[in-house]
Amino acid sequence: MRHYIEMSKDNLTHALTSTVEQLSQPESLNNLCHRQRDGYPLPSGKTLQEIIDLSRAILFPGYYGKASVQIQTLQYYIGVNVERFQRLLEDQILAGLRFCEDCETTMSESEADEQKKMAKDLSFKLVKKLPEIREKLSTDVIAAYNGDPASESQAEIIACYPIIKTLANYRIAHELYLLKVPLIPRMMTEMAHSETGIDIHPGAHIGRYFTIDHGTGVVIGATCTIGDNVKIYQGVTLGAKSFPLDERGNPVKGIPRHPIIEDNVIIYANATILGRVTIGKGSVIGANVWVTEDLAPDTKKYNKN
Repeated sequence: MRHYIEMSKDNLTHALTSTVEQLSQPESLNNLCHRQRDGYPLPSGKTLQEIIDLSRAILFPGYYGKASVQIQTLQYYIGVNVERFQRLLEDQILAGLRFCEDCETTMSESEADEQKKMAKDLSFKLVKKLPEIREKLSTDVIAAYNGDPASESQAEIIACYPIIKTLANYRIAHELYLLKVPLIPRMMTEMAHSETGIDIHPGAHIGRYFTIDHGTGVVIGATCTIGDNVKIYQGVTLGAKSFPLDERGNPVKGIPRHPIIEDNVIIYANATILGRVTIGKGSVIGANVWVTEDLAPDTKKYNKN
């Protein structure tokens, strides 16, 4: 049995005080501490989770959400959820808008009012997109069902398959990304990443009838463009190669650096496609294949044993 040296109360106090002092030194923080501007906090992960839960209940009534759904009360059910969704989203967008790298400057009253108006406007723009988002998700459900012989119904796809949860997060986050809402789109897709193991950047453009079978370990980069009727399998990476540096040696941001996947492409497990290359319409990429060059339409590329 191990023997531990019991510290005196004074020694314990000294150890705690010393640790707190070290952790509080500005030079130790090195951009790891965020001061809330005008006391306004960052977007809340807990509240964003509630927003995600509400969005799933709205988009897939009866599959998600706490209340039972009857056709006679469906409009009321959706209306209550949409109203709360909008209010919570507005508050979180405002928190995102008030996030800044330099929080030393104080915001004027007119600037604060303008941000409040912007947050409300952006939240309503997203709400108006919900019917379109549901329509796209309905095509994703069909693609998942048609692409998996093990699935017994579309209901099973919605209730059980991680890709639907991931795409529900992604398609909302993507619209917020297009609206230039700070922080929240990435937080939403990273929450899906933690939940399902599928990493889709909100900036990626993904068409209709999209599915990922199994899903674990898939990475889709920020500037990736994916057409309609695309199916990929677990472990696939649609990533970037090396990218140019500026005169200071820092990576140049915002340039297209991820693949373009055209319509009707299948990419099998653990394939890696890197750089701004185009995979032509109707192509098939085999398992464990490495691609860094354009492929013509209807190409079949497999590893040669």
